[in-house]
Amino acid sequence: MKPAVWARRLPWSIVAVAAGLVCLGWLGIVRYEELAEGSGRFFRQQVVWSVLGLAAMLGLSIPNYRIVCRYSYLLFLASLVLLLLVYFFPAVNNANRWIRLGPVGMQPSEFAKVAFVLALARYLMYRENYRRLRGLAVPLALTMLPVLLILREPDLGTATVFLPVLFVMLFAAGAKRSDLVWIMLAGLLITPLLWTQMSREQKSRVTALFEQPAPGQRPSDDAYHLYQAKRMLALGGVWGSSICARPTDDPAAYHLPEARGDFVFCVLGERFGLPGLAVVLGLFGLLVWRGLAIAAATREPFGRLVAAGVATLVAVEVLINTAMTVGLLPITGLSLPLVGYGGSGLLAHAIALGLVLNIGLRPGYEVTNEPFRYVVE
Repeated sequence: MKPAVWARRLPWSIVAVAAGLVCLGWLGIVRYEELAEGSGRFFRQQVVWSVLGLAAMLGLSIPNYRIVCRYSYLLFLASLVLLLLVYFFPAVNNANRWIRLGPVGMQPSEFAKVAFVLALARYLMYRENYRRLRGLAVPLALTMLPVLLILREPDLGTATVFLPVLFVMLFAAGAKRSDLVWIMLAGLLITPLLWTQMSREQKSRVTALFEQPAPGQRPSDDAYHLYQAKRMLALGGVWGSSICARPTDDPAAYHLPEARGDFVFCVLGERFGLPGLAVVLGLFGLLVWRGLAIAAATREPFGRLVAAGVATLVAVEVLINTAMTVGLLPITGLSLPLVGYGGSGLLAHAIALGLVLNIGLRPGYEVTNEPFRYVVE
């Protein structure tokens, strides 16, 4: 594709929204380091990862995305291998989630989400057997393999995003709604079995959601995270400390573990209040809407399913992260995409959005001198 055509047809709205969310993440990290009296190291690292992510996102929009389709299963297999390799590296905070080589670390579960969307789209693109209940066995197996490996790390938050993505992609591929309902009912029935397989830490995060501390009493353990998250949002008030600064005499009020990553939404709320949070949610809504619009406009099945899967992935992550910060869901440790601190998550989402840009550039089958031949640009 010629550069002029690429620049004219590229969905620049997605690039602009993603850049806006990354910049808001910078502001949240800067505020976190200001409250924690940090050196600015996390902000500098996030800027470097942001530049790499932007380069990856734009770079992946250039070659035809159908090339990725050929290697979808291989990429999925590689992600499973990486999920197994984490157990050969030292645990961090009692969790085996990282592969570290010197100063560089990688979280394979972030890339596994993207590889899963690609593999599932490849399987569903031309098949008809998923329209029958027994034909859903393979998609379920593709889903449960990474879910079980990630749960063992343990990482409850990341594991929970796979099933919603599976359901939306099956729906987009044309699976019967009655079959999807039966699977949902079966999932509810096996929930007690899932509870028995959860670690003590994961169970305590669920039970902490229903524990209400007495007035004036600070909770401990996992309930402390939720207590401090709500407190941080309350400190910002309606307009945030950037406009209506209301310092408190208690420095512990601003202490929130993982505030630069999992709870950056609370930091932004403290700094910019409800208008700032509305901007964050509005940008995410626009990003998801553009992804679904590209999926609806794409005639080629693999591209349509990938765009729908990526849009659903972002939507589910945003819902889980924001809901856990206000006490509607258990604390799961799932970071806010593009906004929260972390190189692996930022780069993985940049890759996913780069594929959506690529699909938006090439909406599907075009008429040529050979009828119904797919045009590879």
